[in-house]
Amino acid sequence: MSLPPGFLDEIRNRVPISRVIGKKVVWDLRKSNQARGDWWAPCPFHQEKSASFHCDDQKGYYYCFGCQAKGDAIGFLRDHDGMEFIEAVKLLAAEAGLTMPEPDPRAREKTDRRTRLLNVTEAASRWFRLQLQTGAAAAARDYLTRRGLDGPALDRFEIGFAPDSRSALTAALREKGFAGDQIVEAGMSARPEGGGAAYDRFRGRIVFPIRDGQNRCIGFGGRAMDPEARAKYLNSPETPLFDKGRNLYNLGPARAAVAKGARLIVAEGYMDVIALVRAGFEGAVAPLGTAITEEQLRLMWRVAPEPVIALDGDAAGQRAAQRLIDLALPLTGPGQALRFVVLPGGQDPDDLIKAAGPGAMSALLDQARPLLDLLWSRETQGQVFDSPERRAALDRRLAEAVARIPDEVTRKHYAEDIRRKQWALFSPARQRPGGAYQKGGAAPGKGRRPGNGPPARALVPFVSPHMPEQGKDLLEGAALLICALRPAMVAQAESRLERLQPQDPDRAALLHDLLTQGDSPAGRRGLETLRRDSHLGLTPAIIERKDDEAAVVMLLDLLDKLEVARATTHEVPRAETEIQGEADEGLTWRISQIARARHRAENPEMETSGDMNEDRDAMAAQLSDWLSDQIWRKPPRR
Repeated sequence: MSLPPGFLDEIRNRVPISRVIGKKVVWDLRKSNQARGDWWAPCPFHQEKSASFHCDDQKGYYYCFGCQAKGDAIGFLRDHDGMEFIEAVKLLAAEAGLTMPEPDPRAREKTDRRTRLLNVTEAASRWFRLQLQTGAAAAARDYLTRRGLDGPALDRFEIGFAPDSRSALTAALREKGFAGDQIVEAGMSARPEGGGAAYDRFRGRIVFPIRDGQNRCIGFGGRAMDPEARAKYLNSPETPLFDKGRNLYNLGPARAAVAKGARLIVAEGYMDVIALVRAGFEGAVAPLGTAITEEQLRLMWRVAPEPVIALDGDAAGQRAAQRLIDLALPLTGPGQALRFVVLPGGQDPDDLIKAAGPGAMSALLDQARPLLDLLWSRETQGQVFDSPERRAALDRRLAEAVARIPDEVTRKHYAEDIRRKQWALFSPARQRPGGAYQKGGAAPGKGRRPGNGPPARALVPFVSPHMPEQGKDLLEGAALLICALRPAMVAQAESRLERLQPQDPDRAALLHDLLTQGDSPAGRRGLETLRRDSHLGLTPAIIERKDDEAAVVMLLDLLDKLEVARATTHEVPRAETEIQGEADEGLTWRISQIARARHRAENPEMETSGDMNEDRDAMAAQLSDWLSDQIWRKPPRR
C-alpha cells in the first residue's frame, strides 16, 4: 500500500529508535549517553560480549561495528523480527499513536486474499497432523520412529501425513467452508488439464509444514512412502503464498536462535534440519528442494553475516557446492560471506550425528572453510600444472572469478590469498625431479613463493630498485649468511647465487666456498664478519634453524631484490648502450633479465618505502625487525 508523504517521518519523530531496539537488547549504560540519545549494546544480530552495536536517536539509525548490520527502526523490525514492511509500519504507527491510512481497494483485496489462503493452509496443516494418528499412517509412523523422531519432535515440527486418497483433503477443507477455488489457489489441490474434479496434491506422503519468518504456514513439503513414486519429495506449487526460491525451511526458529548466538547452518533437506535442531544446532535451515537461489542467499545474510553451508558428502552435494560458488561470488562482500562444511562421503547430518554424535558435527562446523578455499579446490584439484600454458589458464580462471566480486576491498583480499596459494602450489619444494609440478590442491605450509614472483610485501620494506649501495650490501650479507648456516639450501638457488658479485674479497671467497663446497681461510673470515654484524648475526630469523622452509622463502626474496637492483643499476645502461650500436650477443640476455626484474618490481603488491638517503643503521634496523618478526609469514599489513 502507498503511504502519504511524511507519514514515516512522523513515526520516526514520535518513536525513538532506541525504544524499538531496547526491547531486544540490554544497553550498556556505562558506554551509552542517554541524554544525547547515544546508545550501545551487544549486537542482537551476531554473538558477541562487547558492546559494538550503536543506536543513535537523533539520526534514527543503528549500526554494528562488528557485523556491519545497519538500518532504521523499520529495517530493524524487518531484519531482526522478520516482519514485512507494512507490518513493521503498522506496529510503529500503533506505538506512535498514529492511525494507519486507509489502503486502496486493490491493496485491501490483496491482503484479504492472502489471509483467506493462509486460513486454508493452516487448516490443512491441522488435518495432516490428525491423519498421522490414523491406521493408514502406520508405515509412516514406523519410518519416523526409525529416523529417531519421537512424539515431542513430531509436535515441534508439526509433521503430518497425507493419506493415499485422491480427494480426502479437498473434501475435508470444503466441509470447513473453504471454496474449491481457494483450495486450488492455496496449492492444496489441483484440477486436471482436461477438466474434472480437483484432486489432492499430497497423497501417500509424510508432510512437513513450511512456515515463513512470521510463522505463517505458506506451503508444504511431502516425502513419498512409495519407493516407486515419481518424486521422492514434492513441494507445494508456486502460489500467492509460496515461492520455493524465496523461503527457507525452519527460518523463524533459526533466526531466533541465531539472535541468541547460534550459528546459521544451511543443510540440504527437512530431515537434516530436524536432526541438527534435535542435536542442539538450533540455527539450522534448508532450501526447499532446489539449489540455493540468490534470494535465499540474501535471506540468509539478513539472519547472519556468515552462514555455514553443510553439504552432503555425495556427488550431488559436491555439485551443489560448485554451483553455489558461482552464485555467491558476485554477491559476497563485508557482512555477506559463506563458509562450507562437506560431510564425509555418503553421509548427511543425520547420519553423522547418529554415528558419531553431536560433537563430531560441531567439530566439522568449527573447521568450516571459506568460499575462497572451495574456489581454489575447484580450479586446481586433480590437475597438473606442468607447463606455462596450464599455469596461465589457471591464472585466467581465478582472475575472472575474482573480478566478479563487487566489493573492491574483498576483491583485493581474494587476490592476495590466491597469490599466496599459488606461491605454495608452484614453489620449488613442490616440483618433481623432472621439473613438473605436482597435482593441484592445498599445499603444506604457508608463505612459499612460486618461481614467477615473491610473496606480497615479503621483500625488505625499505628496498627500492634504486637503493643505495649500503642497502644492497646489507641484503647480500643476509643472503650469504643464510646459505652459510644452511649449506643444503645452496642447491635451490645455485644459479642465482652465481650471479652475485660481492665487492668484499672475504665475501667473494665465502660465496666461492658455498658454490664449490670449499673451506678457505678468506671464506671463514667472511662468515665470521657476517656473524659479528649486529644486524645479521644477532637476528633470530637468520641464525636460528627452527624453520628451514621459511629461510628458503626469505633467501629467495633477498635474491629477488638484489636482481632488481642489479638490473636497474647495471643492465639498463648497458642495454641502452648496446642498442645505440654496440650490441653483442649478450643484449638479448640482458633485456630478458631487465624484464624479469621489472616484473617483480612492478608487482603492485610489492610496496616499497624508504628514503634514498637512509643510512645503514636505519636500513639495518628495518631489516632486523622484518626478519625477527618473520613478516613473510603474516597476511599483508594494511
